Amino acid sequence: MQVIRKLLVAIFAAAVALSAVAQVQRAAGKATVAYPGKSVTPELKAKALQNAQLKAVEFYYAEAGESEAANFDAMRQKIIESPDRYILETTVLAEDDNAGSKAYTVSVRVSLNVANLRNDIKAGSAVGKATKSERSALAFVFVSREQDSEKAYDTRVTKRVDLSEKVDVAAKKTGTEGESVKRNQISTNEAATFNGSANVSRSVETGGTRTRRASESTWRLFPSANLNQVFTQTFTRAGFKVKEAALIEPTTGGKFKVAMVENDYKAGNDLQSSTMQSIAQGMKNAQIPYIALGTLDLGLADTDPQTGMQRVAVTVNARIFDVTEPVPDTIASVGPVQYAGVGPTEAEARTNALKLAANNAARELTSQLTNLGLK
Repeated sequence: MQVIRKLLVAIFAAAVALSAVAQVQRAAGKATVAYPGKSVTPELKAKALQNAQLKAVEFYYAEAGESEAANFDAMRQKIIESPDRYILETTVLAEDDNAGSKAYTVSVRVSLNVANLRNDIKAGSAVGKATKSERSALAFVFVSREQDSEKAYDTRVTKRVDLSEKVDVAAKKTGTEGESVKRNQISTNEAATFNGSANVSRSVETGGTRTRRASESTWRLFPSANLNQVFTQTFTRAGFKVKEAALIEPTTGGKFKVAMVENDYKAGNDLQSSTMQSIAQGMKNAQIPYIALGTLDLGLADTDPQTGMQRVAVTVNARIFDVTEPVPDTIASVGPVQYAGVGPTEAEARTNALKLAANNAARELTSQLTNLGLK
C-alpha cells in the first residue's frame, strides 16, 4: 500500500511539473442560437456548436491574461476556417432546446492544441515575419530570492504637556490709630487686622505624536540554473535573438555587470538609478535594444490542503526595457503576480513553483511584445 501511495504521489508531482509547459489545455464554452421554425435545424445546431467552441477558446485566452486575450482576435478567423488544427476534441456537456423561446443552447468542453495556437500567433506577428537578421536581440537577468532578514521598528511616541495656572488674591485691612501728648512728647499707637482670600485654578492639556516606520528586508539569492533555460526557450520561441547576460558583459565597456543587478536585488525590490543608467549604457555599447529584468520571490513552504504535499508560492515582478531611447522605456511588465507549485518534498515544490512562475511570466512578456508589433 505504501509503495502504491508513493507511486501515485510521484506521478502527481510529475503532472504538476509538466503542467507549467503543457501544450494541451481544456476549456469550456456555451452558445445559444435562435431558430424561426418549429424546431432547430441541424445547420443551426452545427452553428451553435461552432460558437460554443469559439467561446471555449476565448475563455482560455481570457484566463491566460490580458495580453494573451488580445491575441484571440487575431486567431478567431483561423479557428473558424481550420477548427481541427486547434481543437483536438470536443465533448458536449449539455443541450437545451427551449421550444417556448425558440432557442437552442449547447455547452461543450474542448481540448486545445496550445502549441499550434502559439505557433500561428507567432507566425503572424512582426517578429515572426521578420528574417533572422531583422530580429531584435534581447538580454535578461532574472533572480530568484528568498527573504534573509527583516528589521522591524518599534512605534515612536512623543508626549507633550501644557500647564497653565491662574491665582486670584483679595485682601482687606482694618485698624485703629491714636496719639497722646505728654510734656512736649507725642506718642502714637496703631493696631491693624488683615483679612484675605486666594483662589487658584489650574488646567492641563496633553497631546503628542505616534510615528511608525516600515520594516526593512534583505534578501539572499536562491540559485536555480533551470530558470535561465525556461526564459531562454520562451523568448526564443517568440522569435527574439536571446543573449546570455553573462556573455554580454565583456562587450559593454565595463558598464553592465550581472553582479550589480544581483546586489541591488539583495537589498530591495528596486534597482538603483546608477545601476539602471549603467545597464542602459552597457546595452547600447553591446547593441542590445531590449533587456528584461525581474525577481522571483520564494515564499515559505506549507502544506497544500488538497493533496497534503508541500506547497511553495512564488511572486513574480518583471519588466522589459527599450534602451535605445535616451531615457529607457518600459515596454512590457508583469506583476506582482503569484504562482504556486506542489511536490512531495519542499525542494521539489520550490522547483515546480519557480518553473511555473518563470514560464508564465516569460509568456506574458512575449505576448505584450507581440501585441506591440516589435521584431
